[in-house]
Amino acid sequence: MGSSYLSQRVAGLKPSGIRKFFDIVSTMHDVISLGIGEPDFTTPPPILQAGIHSLQSGETHYTSNAGILELRQEIAKHLYNLYGVSYNPENEVVVTVGGSEALYLSLTALLDPGDEVIVITPCFVAYQAGVQLAGGVAVEVPCRLENNFDIDPDDVRAAVTPRTRAILLSFPNNPTGAVASRERLMEVARIAEEYDLIVISDEIYARLVYGNDHVCFAALPGMRERTILVNGFSKAYAMTGWRIGYAAAPEGIMSGMARVHQYSLMCSSTTAQKAAYHALTVGEPYVQQMVAEYDRRRRLIVDGLNAIGLQTFEPCGAFYAFPYIGSTGLDDETFANRLLMEERVAVVPGSAFGKGGEGFVRCSYATAYEKIEEALERMGRFVNRLR
Repeated sequence: MGSSYLSQRVAGLKPSGIRKFFDIVSTMHDVISLGIGEPDFTTPPPILQAGIHSLQSGETHYTSNAGILELRQEIAKHLYNLYGVSYNPENEVVVTVGGSEALYLSLTALLDPGDEVIVITPCFVAYQAGVQLAGGVAVEVPCRLENNFDIDPDDVRAAVTPRTRAILLSFPNNPTGAVASRERLMEVARIAEEYDLIVISDEIYARLVYGNDHVCFAALPGMRERTILVNGFSKAYAMTGWRIGYAAAPEGIMSGMARVHQYSLMCSSTTAQKAAYHALTVGEPYVQQMVAEYDRRRRLIVDGLNAIGLQTFEPCGAFYAFPYIGSTGLDDETFANRLLMEERVAVVPGSAFGKGGEGFVRCSYATAYEKIEEALERMGRFVNRLR
C-alpha cells in the first residue's frame, strides 16, 4: 500500500543497473569483481592523517555552507594550475557531498518541469535519474564504438529542441573509458552557444588519463560562463567513502546551486573537507603512483579481452574497459549473469548505462593485477564454451 503515496517522479525511477547486479554478487563466494567503480587503493596516509588530526582537534562542527574557504581557494588554484580556468573561491565554488551532490545541485538549480537535458551516453547510471528527479526529461544521445565513443556533434545538434536547457557530458567516460577529443568538444561548445545552452561537465575522472591530456570543458573559449564543472576527490585520491566533491560555475548559476545546497545538505563533512585540502596540497605523488598502476592494469585487460575474442577499443581515461560481446551470441545482461554464475566473474551489463551501451559490458580494472589475470582466464573459458 505504501508505494501508492510515492510521487510519480520517484515511482517511475528504475533501479540502478549496477546496484541491482551487485546485490546478487554480495551473496556469493569466490567472485572476482570487475564491476565496482571504486579504487582498490586505500586513501593515501597523509590524507588519512589529516582527517584523523581534524577529529582529534575537535573540529566536529559545521563549516560555511559553501565549504571551508581555504579548501575552496585550493580548489580554485588547482583548476587554474591544471587548466587555466579561473574561479572566485568565495562565490563560484561550492564543496559538496561527493560529485553526486554537485550533479544534483546543477540539475535542481537549472531545470523547470519538462525542461530537456541532452545526456551523452553511455553514461553513469545516475544521470537520467537525476534529470528525472529534478523534473526534467533526459534525451539520450549515444556515442558509438566506431568513433571510439567520442561525441558525434551532428547527433547532439539533432537532439536540440525548444525545450532543451542543458547538455550533460562526462569525459573521461564511465563506462567506456573514452576521452573526448578537443575538436569534438569545440563542436559541442559551438552548439551550446548557438542555442544558449548550459553544459554540465562531470570531470570526476579528469586526473586518470593515459598518454594524453584532459580537456577541461570550462577552459574552452567562451565556455566558462555557460559551464557547470563537476568534480571531486573519490577517484583520483581514492576517497570514495569520504563523500567529498565540488562544483564550480559562474556566480549567477552558483548562487542558485548554493541555495539548494544550503537547504538540503547544509555543508559537507568537516573531517572530509580537511582531508580534501591535504589531498590537493600533498597528494599529487600518490595520484601519479595510482595512475601508473592503473595504466599497467589497463594494458593487461585490454590486450587480454581482445585476445579472447571480445573486441575492446583502447580506453584512454578512467579505469574501465568496455568490450563488445555481440560475437558471443548473448545479450549483455545474459552474458553478465551467466559469466557470474558459471565462472564467478562480475561485470556490469552495458545496457545499464543507457543507449549505446547495449551489447557491451563494463569491466573495471580498479582491482589487483593478479585478480585481473585470473578473471581473464575465467572469461576465456566462458567465451570458448559459448563457441
